[in-house]
Amino acid sequence: MSAPDATGAPRRVTRRFPRFTRDTARPEGGGRAAPGDAPAPARQWPILAVLSAVGLGLLLTALDVFRYGTILVGAALIGGAVLRWALPDVGMLAVRSRFTDMVTYGFLGAGIVLLAMMAQPNPWLEIPFLDDTLHFTIR
Repeated sequence: MSAPDATGAPRRVTRRFPRFTRDTARPEGGGRAAPGDAPAPARQWPILAVLSAVGLGLLLTALDVFRYGTILVGAALIGGAVLRWALPDVGMLAVRSRFTDMVTYGFLGAGIVLLAMMAQPNPWLEIPFLDDTLHFTIR
C-alpha cells in the first residue's frame, strides 16, 4: 500500500492517473536527427524530406498531372514509414510510438497509391470484384 520515498517516509502509491498532467514523454525516436549544433533544417531532415515530396506531389496534381502527383504523395508517406522504421531518431516525424507511426504512414500511403492507380479514366489497376460489388453505381 505504501512505499518509502527518498527520505524513508512512507508515501501512498496509487495506480490512478494524476488529476493534472505535469509533463509529457517525447515519442520513442523523437530526438534530433542530427547533432544539436547543426542548423535547424538539418536536425529535422526526415520530416522535411517527406513534406517536400508531398509538396511536389501536390504541385504535380495542381498542374494537371493527377495520377503521378497522388502516387508521389502516397510514396512520400510510405517513405516516411520506412524512415521511421530505419532511423533511431527522426525528429518531428515521430508523433506516436514507432509501431503506430509506421502503420499509419504505411496504410495511408498504400491507400493513396492504390486509389491513384484506380482513378478514372483509364485506371492502371482494376479490381474485378468491385464491378460485382458496386455494379449499381458503376454501370
